[in-house]
Amino acid sequence: MKPPLRIYRSLPPPAQRAPSALTIGNFDGVHRGHQAMLARVCQVARDRGLTPAVMTFEPHPREYFATLNQRPELAPTRISGLRDKLAALARYGVSQVVVERFNARLAEMSANAFIENLLVHGLDTKWLLVGEDFRFGHKRSGDIDLLREAGLRHGFEVQTLADVTDRHGHRISSSEVRTALAVGDLDRARHLLGHPFHISGHVIHGQKLGRTLGFPTMNLRVAERCAARSGIYVVQVYGLAERALPAVASLGVRPTVEDRGRVLLEAHLLDETVNAYGKLVRVEFLQKLRDEEKFPDLPSLTAAIAEDARNARAYFAVHGL
Repeated sequence: MKPPLRIYRSLPPPAQRAPSALTIGNFDGVHRGHQAMLARVCQVARDRGLTPAVMTFEPHPREYFATLNQRPELAPTRISGLRDKLAALARYGVSQVVVERFNARLAEMSANAFIENLLVHGLDTKWLLVGEDFRFGHKRSGDIDLLREAGLRHGFEVQTLADVTDRHGHRISSSEVRTALAVGDLDRARHLLGHPFHISGHVIHGQKLGRTLGFPTMNLRVAERCAARSGIYVVQVYGLAERALPAVASLGVRPTVEDRGRVLLEAHLLDETVNAYGKLVRVEFLQKLRDEEKFPDLPSLTAAIAEDARNARAYFAVHGL
């Protein structure tokens, strides 16, 4: 049985610090490249009696600098929210995650201070794995050579992992996943992630318009700058029954019925009626049906939803659950 995941919003208290095998990164999506790093960290941790640990950042450093420079268009979209990221890290064997707030303090921290304050004193790092292009510290001044020099002084080993590539030799990266999701290529996203793209969250109360139209929906809030393209999708929903439930879902801003610009995920279960309010569900995206559209009136919207439901049923008739 895996130990429970320990999550720290800053460095662990001194009494809870244990020698660690550590990797550092944003881990957005926890794709197959990330999974290779985590597998290596966990293997070394087992062999050496260390704690398998991850240091990640919130917000993404590029998001922080985009906001600082008033260039919001430069902020990366998000493949997964923090809940899904942490769940994935735990699933791949990590037992300790430090979520460092990326703010002015961290952005201005020197590379040597990063090593001494965070890696050595804060996390008792004994073994460190990073990508070959890893940079850190103020203005990205720290590199692999500096880490290795510090490791000799402080007693930790530094290893790098080469890029993980797909069957065509292309680097697997969060950027590649974002590109696939942005164009609705769920097969490509699934190949890069190693599993279907999904969004999880607690079901919230909505306007109940779907119920009025004959298609009641479960509503989930979506993280800002969600990487997935707005549109209508065939999905399956976990967390409401012992099995996945077939559904059709809309991801977007509901342009026909409101104009506030808030992105929601609304899923209509095809053959079930479940009281889902407040429950934590995971919605897996299987196939994109069409882009989001603004219809002239509610009857046109209702007809489009009915067609979407028919197409989703046709998908499940062929592919099953």
